[in-house]
Amino acid sequence: MAEKPWGGTFDEPTDPRVEAFTESISFDRRLAPHDVAGSVAHAQMLAKVGLVTDDECRRIVEGLQQIGREIDEGRFEFHVELEDIHMHVERALIDRIGEVGRKLHTARSRNDQVSTDLRLWVRASIDELDRRLVELQRAFLGRCEADAGCILPGYTHLQRAQPVLAAHYWLAYCEKFERDRGRLADARRRANVLSLGAAALAGTSLPIDREDVAQRLGFDGVTENSLDTSSDRDFALEFAFAMTMIAEHLSTWADEWILWSTAEFGLLKLPQAFCTGSSIMPQKINPDVLELVRGKTARVVGNLQSLLVLVKGLPLAYNRDLQEDKLPLFDSFDTVAACLAVAAPLVAAAELDRRRIAEGLDQGYLDATTLMEHLIGRGIAQRTAHGLVGRLVAKARKQGVPLAGLTLADFQEADPSLDESVHQVLGAEGAVRAMQSRGSTGPDRVREQIARWKQRLS
Repeated sequence: MAEKPWGGTFDEPTDPRVEAFTESISFDRRLAPHDVAGSVAHAQMLAKVGLVTDDECRRIVEGLQQIGREIDEGRFEFHVELEDIHMHVERALIDRIGEVGRKLHTARSRNDQVSTDLRLWVRASIDELDRRLVELQRAFLGRCEADAGCILPGYTHLQRAQPVLAAHYWLAYCEKFERDRGRLADARRRANVLSLGAAALAGTSLPIDREDVAQRLGFDGVTENSLDTSSDRDFALEFAFAMTMIAEHLSTWADEWILWSTAEFGLLKLPQAFCTGSSIMPQKINPDVLELVRGKTARVVGNLQSLLVLVKGLPLAYNRDLQEDKLPLFDSFDTVAACLAVAAPLVAAAELDRRRIAEGLDQGYLDATTLMEHLIGRGIAQRTAHGLVGRLVAKARKQGVPLAGLTLADFQEADPSLDESVHQVLGAEGAVRAMQSRGSTGPDRVREQIARWKQRLS
């Protein structure tokens, strides 16, 4: 039983089936660089407070760094019976430097150790996703100049509603992903506190310096309650939620572009490098990448639900249930990172079918709302103006013409005060040009948005 660091009080060996059932090294090995970094900082603190000598610290640190290199280079052997990454690193250290290696675990438990490792991983993963979100925002921003002046039909209820500049549409996704970046930053702030020093659940009687370790590892501070620390996975759930929102936004984008690329919509031409074909229908160019982005969102949503259920009702402090937090968290990160990796180049390479878009802009009476607001500007009550324009749209539909195809007499029948100036707000271009409110699709307002995003993403 000496092979198990916790086996001193046990009289029977662990059943191999239990070892296979309880191991986590098959997935928590990705925490290795964080486990090594945390252990190095812990050892240096132990030397600072006199719990190990400077020479012992040097040997521990050198041993840990060697182990880290071997893991990184794929030369390290993992064994199920050693359970997790923490025991693998500790056993390897003891094998290399002998009895001194046994001092590394002074004043810490695997409970606060795994929490620290996971916080370090979450912090690094947040930074990686933030970089990828910026790349995607830049791809959308880059489209603004490429599609300058292009007007798209905007939709509500998947029905044509009002015209918008293509740049306005692209910047809408910059806003969504900026909120995602804000959620990541907020989650990072709460994750970036040190768990080490909470030990198993009650802290330690040894004279450790938690602030020293926090500073060495780049944490903003330390956790304040040891009992809470070993049970807390709020930071992991927050990260999972932030990733779920990223996936939801990517899914919305993917779904729209799938529709836009169909013959029925005909708004968008997808790059063939991001499409696949059919094994039986030779003509097919399928938006499989976008469909997978949409489909993989289900996994990310499911992972969040798994984590929420996992921590529901767990008693304080640590419970082995928390070993199950890593698989869904790791999977969500891998999934979202992969989706972002294909999203940015796809956005940059797609093309709007400007001819097809222009040919269909007079369909759907996209300028009806702007005409209503023109009437309001002339002193007509909103509800009255709404009814007048509704009747004008009905008349235009019967004649099979756009609103701009009605005669001045038709407009004056609805409101005798109307004159030729009504045509200034008709048509997609007139409707877009009339927009003035901050954040609207008016050309001047969109230019303001583009300038703001260029400055923000520079």
